[in-house]
Amino acid sequence: MSYGGERVARRKDIDGSSSVPGFYGKELRWKREAAGLSLEKLVEGSFYGKSHLSDIERGERRMPLELARHVDRVLGTDGYFERHCEDVRRARRGPHASYFEKVLEAEKHAESIEEWCPSTFPGLLQTASYARALVWSAHPAAVDEWVEEKVRARLARARLFEEDHSTPEYWAILHESLITDAILPPQEMAEQLGRVAELAGRRRIVPQIVPRKTGAYPLMAASIMVMTFPDAPPLVYTEASYSGDTIDDPALVKQYRKAYDRLRAVALSPETSLAMIEAAAGEYRNGKQPDRLE
Repeated sequence: MSYGGERVARRKDIDGSSSVPGFYGKELRWKREAAGLSLEKLVEGSFYGKSHLSDIERGERRMPLELARHVDRVLGTDGYFERHCEDVRRARRGPHASYFEKVLEAEKHAESIEEWCPSTFPGLLQTASYARALVWSAHPAAVDEWVEEKVRARLARARLFEEDHSTPEYWAILHESLITDAILPPQEMAEQLGRVAELAGRRRIVPQIVPRKTGAYPLMAASIMVMTFPDAPPLVYTEASYSGDTIDDPALVKQYRKAYDRLRAVALSPETSLAMIEAAAGEYRNGKQPDRLE
C-alpha cells in the first residue's frame, strides 16, 4: 500500500485480516507514530480531542470527514484517510438503517443527548411492543425474523442507560398526543409509559411534555436529536419516515440548539410531566385511555 506514490514498509503491527475499522485505526496509529506525533499533536488545530482519535485507532469510532482531511494534511498521506472513510462506514452496517449509523455510534460517546419527538416515543425509550408496532407500520410486508432483528437492535441502544460510568445526560421532550393517542392496547401502552417513568425515576432521563393547547411552538415540523461530546463538535440529527440527516454545520447546529431551548421553555416542568406520565400509565393499567392529561 502507498501514500501518494510512497511505498510504506514494515507493518508488523498491522493485521490484514482484522475488521475494516480495526485495520483503518491501526494504519492511522502506524502513520502517526512513524511521524513521531502524539495523539495531542495530531489533533492540534482540529475541533476534536485526543480521546476521539484514540477511539478511532482502536477501531471503536468512525473518522469524521473533516478530521480525516486534517490528519491527511498533517501526516502528508495524500488523502488516504479521507478516501477510506467510506470503507469504514460500509463495514459498520448492521440492522439499523444506513443513514442512522453515524448517530448510533455518536450516541455511545455523547456527553448529552436531547430529543424532541412529536409523533413517536424516541427509539432509546421504546419497549419491544412499541418498537415492533412502528417497524410493522413502516414495513408491512416484512418477514417476522427481519422485524424482530430490527426490534432487538433498537432495544440494544437502551444499554446506554445501564452503564453508570458512561450514561449521557438525556433529555426528552414529548408531545401530549404520544400519551393520549394510544397506538397499542392499554396494557402495552402502560408498559411503554412505565418504561419512561422508570428511567426518569432512576434519574437516567428527564422527560417534558408539550401540551396540546400550547399553540404554535418551535420545531413543530421536525423530529430532532441534539448530541454534544467532550471531545468533538456537537451534532444534530433530523429524521423522516425513511431517511435521516446528520448536521454538523456550526451555524445550523447553533440554530437547532436555540430552537430546542425555546421548545423546552414552553413545555411543562419535568416534575409535572413525570406525574402526568405516571397517572396515564395507571389509567391504561386499569383498561382506560386518558383523553387528556390532568
